[in-house]
Amino acid sequence: MAGKKKEEKEKKEKPLENWTIKELREEALKSGEVQGVHGMNKEELLTEVRKAKGVPEPGKAKGQGVRELKAKVQELRQKRDEEREQGASKLRLTVLRKKIAKIKRLTKG
Repeated sequence: MAGKKKEEKEKKEKPLENWTIKELREEALKSGEVQGVHGMNKEELLTEVRKAKGVPEPGKAKGQGVRELKAKVQELRQKRDEEREQGASKLRLTVLRKKIAKIKRLTKG
């Protein structure tokens, strides 16, 4: 019994960012306001748990999320394909290819 109280105390003390996905899901299910908990990733769970608890979002990091970066890569690929069909110069296609590669590297890190 003492171990359970200790776990609850530790969970309340550590910041939400350090909680495991399992802990975040349990908290989201307790609130009853969040649906689709098991289909969410950690970032989505953090956002929903913060909303349910009324905790403000911390200042966003300088970088973008992976989903936004992948959407940007998709846009650049479409642009590259359109320009290729229109007969763009090899230099322009190389510039687009390098932009795509640079953004893809950011998703790996």
